[in-house]
Amino acid sequence: MDKPNAEFYQEVLDICLTAGRLMIEGGSEMYRVEDTMLRIARNAGIRDPRVFATPTCVFMSLDGGDLSQMKQIRDRNINLELVDRVNELSRRFATKEITINELKRKITEVYYTPAFPLWIQVIGAAALSATLMVLFIDNYDWVDFPAAAIVGALGYLAYVGFKRFTKVRFLSELIAAMVMALVTITITHLFPKMITDNILIGALMTLVPGLAFTNALRDLFMGDLLSGIVRIFEATLTALALGGGVAIVIKFLGA
Repeated sequence: MDKPNAEFYQEVLDICLTAGRLMIEGGSEMYRVEDTMLRIARNAGIRDPRVFATPTCVFMSLDGGDLSQMKQIRDRNINLELVDRVNELSRRFATKEITINELKRKITEVYYTPAFPLWIQVIGAAALSATLMVLFIDNYDWVDFPAAAIVGALGYLAYVGFKRFTKVRFLSELIAAMVMALVTITITHLFPKMITDNILIGALMTLVPGLAFTNALRDLFMGDLLSGIVRIFEATLTALALGGGVAIVIKFLGA
């Protein structure tokens, strides 16, 4: 069997690194990222591919380590649809349903095409906020139900909007929490029967890093100590930003 040329190696590297970057940006565990990248390389006919993934960077080498490349990851969210789409493409490539060129094209499409439009995300945030409010307070409080949906939707919209204009980590969460608290206090002043705590409990759930913390523990249990520790700190700082945003508004405006 002829040895692949340098151009083919580079093409496989680009595909694998893009797939790994997308999965990390979608919140995937590191062992899953590495497994997917290795599977793509091996199914492309590459022997002994090597991968090392962290939450901020992914490294890969081919040709016995002679050809190496890395990609930085600056934006990380929880987007399991993105992870699933990349995984599905790698499985289709493994079963020979698509060629290496088709895989490259489809990976590029995934990279430039959002999984869900913003309006669907906002509706999902509203539904999640209202239903989780009921779950956590253990009471079908229909008075606060629509308010939690409105606050959750506006807070998520603020989070997405501010994140597009700033690269400062955790600032979007802080501002979104402040928006949620401000809107909640305004609503409860207009409708005194509504309870501030109930509304905020549900609305904040759209941004609480529960899944991120779970994935951090899974990384630790799988032996990815660096990734697990980094993600635990990241989830903790996100939670502190959310709590701090609410506390700032309540401190100055009152509940």
